[in-house]
Amino acid sequence: MPDRKPAFLYSQELAALNYPPDCPFSTGRATRTRERLQSFGLLQGEVAPRSATRADLEKFHTARYLDELERATAGDLRLEGLEAGLGTPDTPVFRDLWNYAVGAAGASLTAADLILSGAARIVFTPWGGFHHAQPAYAAGFCYINDVVLACLRLTEHSQRVLCLDLDAHHGDGTQAAFYGRSDVLTISLHETGKTLFPWGGFADEIGEGPGRGYNVNLPLPAETYDDAYFFGFRQAIVPLIGAYHPDVIVLELGMDALAGDPLTHLRLTNNVFADILNRLLAFDLPLLVTGGGGYHIENTVRGWALAWKTLCGEEEHDLSIGMGGEMLASSEWVGGLRDRMLFVTPEQRAAVEPAVRETVQQIRQTIFPMHGLPSDL
Repeated sequence: MPDRKPAFLYSQELAALNYPPDCPFSTGRATRTRERLQSFGLLQGEVAPRSATRADLEKFHTARYLDELERATAGDLRLEGLEAGLGTPDTPVFRDLWNYAVGAAGASLTAADLILSGAARIVFTPWGGFHHAQPAYAAGFCYINDVVLACLRLTEHSQRVLCLDLDAHHGDGTQAAFYGRSDVLTISLHETGKTLFPWGGFADEIGEGPGRGYNVNLPLPAETYDDAYFFGFRQAIVPLIGAYHPDVIVLELGMDALAGDPLTHLRLTNNVFADILNRLLAFDLPLLVTGGGGYHIENTVRGWALAWKTLCGEEEHDLSIGMGGEMLASSEWVGGLRDRMLFVTPEQRAAVEPAVRETVQQIRQTIFPMHGLPSDL
């Protein structure tokens, strides 16, 4: 990719908006990421996004739901709003709700438009990634599903889309939106629904009708570590990307899979995300990257900054051998962006590795033949 044409989306208006102070979701992560990038001299191609219009939102969300969302933001939470999931600890009602949700959605749509126009090939919006929102229901800090809206914008222009979700939580709203379609291949790597909200995303959820074989889930056991995670990505996901031949990749890059996140149970470092990004860049496709989860703020900021560094081609590898002979990174953690490598106990390896291998084999046996791929591991 000789000219990556990177664009980093940042909005002063969005930066001034906040979730309630007692909510685990922090809107300040985007600003802190931008500041970190500036401190490393890595901020380039900054673009101010536009807000989504009502017509944009109604491409996925119902008019009635949007009405209730606006009413609730104005202080009028009705029974219909409660039935739509509003007003829970995970979907609080607050003063900035409507403007933030619409602004974040607009940022992801702006990212899609930049790619469609050819103005950018690599776009990162740390504002987006609200993959739990349904057409008429809010969940998991998510009210407007910007990931779905961005994918729809791309498909409207005849783009074949790979939607890859690396958030620790299963992207259930995105899965539901495209479960019966083949023009969007949805893939989610996440902590198993046996131990984490939204309690789904199992490997046997593979799509239906025309979408059968175009929805892929790789649920991971608690304590999953870098080389096991990358083994799953390399063995189950990379071949599918190659066989699908997408025109563009939409990546939900939540950082709540990192070790130390207070809401999840995976044990990753940000090194594995840098390795995955390099694999994706090797496909030489436009790449739209959104934010997502990430409730340990410093880890999230450093992870996103490292992701941007990698996307811009500024990342250098310091490699070690991982599971299955794969090369993994790194040792840049002291004063830098990369995390220190985490020790994996024999007990952890014994619990995680067989479970990941079993799920990878299930994906290869059920979905690979639908795409003309050999199923043997």
